[in-house]
Amino acid sequence: MPPPPHRELRKLVRKLGAAARPTEQKNAVATLAALCRDPDNRAAIAAAGAIPDLVVLLGPAFQADVQRDAVAELWSLAIDDAIEVAIVAAGAVPPLVQLLGPSSSAIVQRNAAGALWNLSYNAGNKVAVAAAGAIPPLVPLLGPSSSAEVQQYAARALKNLAVNADNLVTIASAGAIPPLVQLLGPGSSRSAVEAFYEC
Repeated sequence: MPPPPHRELRKLVRKLGAAARPTEQKNAVATLAALCRDPDNRAAIAAAGAIPDLVVLLGPAFQADVQRDAVAELWSLAIDDAIEVAIVAAGAVPPLVQLLGPSSSAIVQRNAAGALWNLSYNAGNKVAVAAAGAIPPLVPLLGPSSSAEVQQYAARALKNLAVNADNLVTIASAGAIPPLVQLLGPGSSRSAVEAFYEC
């Protein structure tokens, strides 16, 4: 899906803001999330100023489907190395960590873990993600009550974070080793196991 002209894109981004009606925010974030699936659109969306407003939409005041799409868009944007640094600088990590919790749907948990996975490729971001307290809530997502996709992206996020020696100690202290061993067992999700080898 090609991006709209820059002026139209900025108008769409403005509909993410606090002055917009909830239905406008919902439609704008869904449209931008769809546009973000095309790698060619990501830089234009970030340049149009979408990141700060998307971070705001992660907060508890917004509907679950708005949060879901905002997280999905940040996950897609975070594939770009320069944009992932901008996302962390905009304060996205603390609300993403909150969305890992049990009050979120499995889709939102998956999207939040996936976003943290992409964000934690950057060495500085590994420190920021861990400092925001992401490791303890990622560990329970490895357990059998989580879907295979949630387990997969939680495992990927922890793998990226574990490249940092301090984070590795925190991951072990948070109790990640037993559920990780379980995931390697015969009854485990193949996608969760493959997460250790694909990234």
